[in-house]
Amino acid sequence: MLHLRRSKTRQLLRGLAAASTLASTSLVAVGALSSNASASTPITVAFCVGDTGDPFFQTMYLGAEAEAAKLHVNLNFQGNPALYSPATQLPYLDQILAEKPSALVVAPTDTKALQSVVAEFVARKIPVLNVDSGDANQRNITSWITGNNLQGGAQAAIGLAKAMGYKKSGYYNVIVGVSSLTTSTDAARLKGFKAEIAKKFPKMHILDVFQSESVSATSTSDFNDVLASHPGKPGTKGGVAGIFAIDGTNATGAAAALAGHNLVGKVKLIGYDAYATDVQQLYNAKTNPHGAFTALIAQQPYLEGQLAVEYAVKAVHHQTKGIPKLDTLPNILLTGTTPKATLSKYTYQAS
Repeated sequence: MLHLRRSKTRQLLRGLAAASTLASTSLVAVGALSSNASASTPITVAFCVGDTGDPFFQTMYLGAEAEAAKLHVNLNFQGNPALYSPATQLPYLDQILAEKPSALVVAPTDTKALQSVVAEFVARKIPVLNVDSGDANQRNITSWITGNNLQGGAQAAIGLAKAMGYKKSGYYNVIVGVSSLTTSTDAARLKGFKAEIAKKFPKMHILDVFQSESVSATSTSDFNDVLASHPGKPGTKGGVAGIFAIDGTNATGAAAALAGHNLVGKVKLIGYDAYATDVQQLYNAKTNPHGAFTALIAQQPYLEGQLAVEYAVKAVHHQTKGIPKLDTLPNILLTGTTPKATLSKYTYQAS
């Protein structure tokens, strides 16, 4: 049940976008997110993400907005409010290109599908930076700010094995949910997860990997389908013992599916991203015994947004010596016993 939806040409992407995105007028709806900067400052940093409705990207916007205000530059933050795909991201990039910003920060929804439009920015001498996800061709990218996704996937495998009480004599079926297997972030997390399983946990079996395109209803439905088709007791060949939800949308979907099947606490769940609603569901034997999540892997989207704007402005000023080619930020593992102050610090904020 691996759902891959990939467009093969930029023309096809534009055709899909015209049918599904432009008709909805969402192309201009996100314009209200732009921050106000000094009228005397000509620098404009365009910032294009895959899903502005996601708390991860909303928190990233807050960090970018704060840095833009600090540096007195304009911030033009855009992206589809619901659909995470190259087909829906491309029209925003085309519009931004026509507006001739000073720099572009983009979180690509696909490692390859946006390369031609990125090349057009570079040809016009507009610096391009990646944030969160990356482009397969980093030659055109001034800097890439991202979390350590391979390490995050490995963390998830180790944490899930511990939560399931992994033993060499056992049998542990697990499900993996992603938003898109053609983004660098999800692909790297899955790679790290699989590598750690192959290295340390041979009795852990991945039943299914499916993709939700950041639509929570799709994620919940997919998790429901797999749980329904494997109704056996967790820890047996016929049951599901654990779930790795590779991003926030799938973490929310997995929690809803487990609740619907009365499997909260029985099937161990490790999620990516510290959505406020998910942080509240972290399992704690003393204070929250009905929590759905064994652990959450928190990224630092606020810091990513700050650094992206900082590096973009430096690039406009040709201060390239102060810009790292790759800036990898550590993940933070949150559990039910994590101190409240730490939970509060790393919980994502809605804008």
